[in-house]
Parts: sequence; structure tokens; C-alpha cells
Amino acid sequence: MAADCIFCRIVAGTIPATKVFEDEQSLAFRDLHPATPVHVLVIPKEHIASTAHAVESHASLLGHLMLVAAKVAEQEGLAKGFRLVANTGADGGQTVDHLHLHVLGGRSMTWPPG
Repeated sequence: MAADCIFCRIVAGTIPATKVFEDEQSLAFRDLHPATPVHVLVIPKEHIASTAHAVESHASLLGHLMLVAAKVAEQEGLAKGFRLVANTGADGGQTVDHLHLHVLGGRSMTWPPG
């Protein structure tokens, strides 16, 4: 846990969040500023700053996050499709330095994303 990390504080329970899924390794909660009708963040409980900071020992955890994202999409009724996004670094649009997946859906998506 990183004391100054907002997502670590959500994991610790010191900042409230609308949780939609939780297990021993991960937490999924609604984004405060949704970009789509369904916008859920899936995070590891372990602090990893970004996908660029993941190492070989994180392989199982990273796979688990993908499975959790799919489970969340199913729970949220996104059978017609959804988008997963992992912004990495400032140029990639990452604003919180804690690895997280955005589960986006509830409307048709376009490409390129921006």
C-alpha cells in the first residue's frame, strides 16, 4: 500500500467507493466521473504504479484482473460489448498512479478512441 495513493486508500476503506466486486486480490468500483453509462475501475489490491511497472511475478495477478473485468462486464449487463482500457503514464492519460482497468460500456464505441 502507498499511503498517498487514493486507490490504496479506497482498498483500505479510508475513502468510500461504490464497490461492485471484491476478492482477495482485486477491487472493482464505479468511476466518480463516468465516461460511459457503465464505467467501473478494476484495481489490484497490491500497489503497482502502472502496467509499465508490472513485473513477471505479477503475471497471475494481471490475468486475474482481466477475468474480474469480464465478470464485472457480465454483472453490469454488457452482453453487447464493452471496452477495457489501461492508461499508462502521463501521455497515455493515466491520472492515478495505481494500475487500473477501465470497464467501459452501455453504448456503442468508436475507433480510434482519442
